Amino acid sequence: MAGEGVEMSEEEGAFEAFVCPLTKQVMRDPVTIETGQTFEREAILKWFRECRDNGRRPTCPLTQRELRDTEVSPSVALRSVIHEWRARNEEKDLDRACASLVGGFAGHAGDEEEEESALRALVHVSQICQRSAASKDLVRRRGVLRAVAEMLKSGSRRLRLKSLQVLRVLVEDNDDNKVANPIHPPNFNLPPNQARIDRFLVLILQEELGKGDTIRTIIKFLSNEHVQERELAVSLLHELSGHEPTCERIGAVYGAILLLVGMGSSKSESAVAVDKAESTLRNLDRFDANVKQMADNGRLQPLLTRLLRGEPDTRVAMADYLGELALANDDKAAVAEQAGPLLVGMLRTGATPAKEATLKALREISSSEASAKLLLQRAGVLPPLVNDVLFSTGHLPMKLKELAATILANLVASGADFRSIPLDDDEDDDGGGGGRGRRRTLLSEDVVHSQLHLISNTGPAIGCRLLSVLAGLTSSRATVADVVAAVKSSGATISLIQFIEAAHRDIRVESLKLLRNLAPYMGAELADALGGSLSSLLRAISSDGGGVTEEQAAAVGLLGDLPEGDSSLTRQLFDLGAFRALAPKLAELRRGTIRGGNRYVTPLTEGVVKVMYRVTCALEEDAEYVEFAREAGLAPLFVELLHTNGMDTVQLYSAMALEKLSLQSSHLTAIPAPPSPPAGFGCACLGRRPAAAAVPAGVCRVHGGFCSLRETFCLAQADGGKAVERLVACLDHLDGRVVEAALAALSTLVCDGVDAREGVVVLGEADGLRPVVDIMVESRTEALQRRAVWAVERILRVEEIAGEVAADQTVASALVEAYRNGDPRTRQTAERALRHLDRIPNFSAAFQSKRS
Repeated sequence: MAGEGVEMSEEEGAFEAFVCPLTKQVMRDPVTIETGQTFEREAILKWFRECRDNGRRPTCPLTQRELRDTEVSPSVALRSVIHEWRARNEEKDLDRACASLVGGFAGHAGDEEEEESALRALVHVSQICQRSAASKDLVRRRGVLRAVAEMLKSGSRRLRLKSLQVLRVLVEDNDDNKVANPIHPPNFNLPPNQARIDRFLVLILQEELGKGDTIRTIIKFLSNEHVQERELAVSLLHELSGHEPTCERIGAVYGAILLLVGMGSSKSESAVAVDKAESTLRNLDRFDANVKQMADNGRLQPLLTRLLRGEPDTRVAMADYLGELALANDDKAAVAEQAGPLLVGMLRTGATPAKEATLKALREISSSEASAKLLLQRAGVLPPLVNDVLFSTGHLPMKLKELAATILANLVASGADFRSIPLDDDEDDDGGGGGRGRRRTLLSEDVVHSQLHLISNTGPAIGCRLLSVLAGLTSSRATVADVVAAVKSSGATISLIQFIEAAHRDIRVESLKLLRNLAPYMGAELADALGGSLSSLLRAISSDGGGVTEEQAAAVGLLGDLPEGDSSLTRQLFDLGAFRALAPKLAELRRGTIRGGNRYVTPLTEGVVKVMYRVTCALEEDAEYVEFAREAGLAPLFVELLHTNGMDTVQLYSAMALEKLSLQSSHLTAIPAPPSPPAGFGCACLGRRPAAAAVPAGVCRVHGGFCSLRETFCLAQADGGKAVERLVACLDHLDGRVVEAALAALSTLVCDGVDAREGVVVLGEADGLRPVVDIMVESRTEALQRRAVWAVERILRVEEIAGEVAADQTVASALVEAYRNGDPRTRQTAERALRHLDRIPNFSAAFQSKRS
């Protein structure tokens, strides 16, 4: 619908003098030439160019008279008359448009005629507004702006789209008008008063459009499934965001910034939509509240820019914002890299409010490994954090020390090497002729002493975090020795144990984790000092809170790591009923009835297995332990636990426990009257299972008495739940410790005091002979080699097996290697095995023959 066509169709027709002879349209900029004829400026200038291009002198288009010059003179009076005529027609047309729009058409089904009328009115309003700022003002004064805004709620998509277009035309500004934009910097090379007046009108329109719920309605379009509606809406918001009060209102609409951030980073939106969203966000970041929302939604750079370049008060506010955010780990690292040095500087020199805001920010960004290491290595956060805040003797609020302790715990959790990070800016001089003394670090004795002092003399918040710091430092083999030495020299063992009974749960958990890490290095000391705290530990383990807790796992882990050979501690635990309480819990864990649904089930299971293993280490000390092992069914339980895939520690201690139990079988079995001699042994080779010797019914072939897994802990019995088979399966384990423990348990079937030949038969029936030989050949570790050589020597005592193995060069080579390079005991065992293979002459037999 052409603009001039609309004008010509209006009631008050154009006078003939208004029409350009060349364009046949009403003139906008009439000019007069030498002949006195009037034309549209652009049209007559184009005519003159065509004349020159055709090689002839310029002429008047109407009279064809040649012109002496091509100067044109503005027809000011005519232009004024035309302008008045246009204004009258525009007002009439605008009145009709108002009648179509103000009625509140909603675009319901069956209203096609009304919809078309409203569309024509919107098109006309758009054309009027594009002519001049005065036309926009006319539209505003007629109240059309609010009517167009209401059309955004129409059920007709065509009306919504056209309304968005009209509103954008109303409030958009051209480049000349940016001089008065409060957000964009002024361009003093661009004009003048008219541009300022036009811009002022646009600001008025933006202000009026920002009232009510129109902004909210426009923002809703950003999540619309229709692409064109989203693009028009974001373009309109971009124009509105150039007006400061409206800009603030946009940011105040819930979800607006999130939608804009999503659109600005979208891979599926059009380039125009992405660019407008980004430009709108740049306008919105004028306000601190919007900056915080952007940071909340992953757009951190505006906040970082204010933090890095803002005034001191702004920096404090931005640091405080950072402390409230929940940042992704990548964002934490980005903040640490860009702003870490600045934050550390604020921590050193800032007043108390600045320190508090900075500590809040550091607490948040230090909670990932990458960001923590950046703060330590590039920003140098440790000295001011520890010296100026945590250990400060000034009048700092305890809240700041608590924040510092939390940050320190985060830093330690990163796994950084704290032996190489100094606490002092300069190395201390030892006073000895200019030499340099040892640098103070977080592991220095006096620093650990200071932490222990704070733990004992501050509230649970600080104490808990510092216990976590020490627990973190003792979880590393590189740093645990320094902490252990400091704890011993400070005499703080009793104090640390007392925290096991603290009312504050987190204190109990962190103290248990620390003590567990100390146990391998201070086991005897901790066992002696626990005393009355054992009952508290057992209460924590036995508590039933609907699932497995970290406290339960830590408490049982501590008990499990104490020296299992400490008979006094074992007796205390037995008298307190610890083993009787834990045996059924271990069975429930094996069956899966205790799940907890969290990550503490596995450590709890490992800890309970370790504690129950302690009983098997004391079986020879007291018959009560043997009787308890029978009642609790420990041997069948440990056999079941061998099948716990993915828990190496559980399999390791289960195999170790079965070794201890199996060693008791020869003492516990009831020996019957001697049976009649067996008919024969049969062939015992690696490729075929050795034949079983004839034994009386119900009598164990290996132990020669009446055995069972539950009562005598015999691994060879049918009721053993395939104990031997499961131990043989463990010989293929990737963890050499599990392999060694399983081999040790199986070796009890061929040791002294049992019928070793029958033990070999049992191993052969479980396909366990070849794996034992293979372990010796592989020689994975010295300890495993020693154990395997011993077992192979026992197996080779069976002549049939020795005869077949003699042809296997790899077995002989492995035994020769053990004979050459093993320790004295292993060499002796390998020598005996080689004799079984006739690789070494049996000189003792030869000497006996000569003497006879």
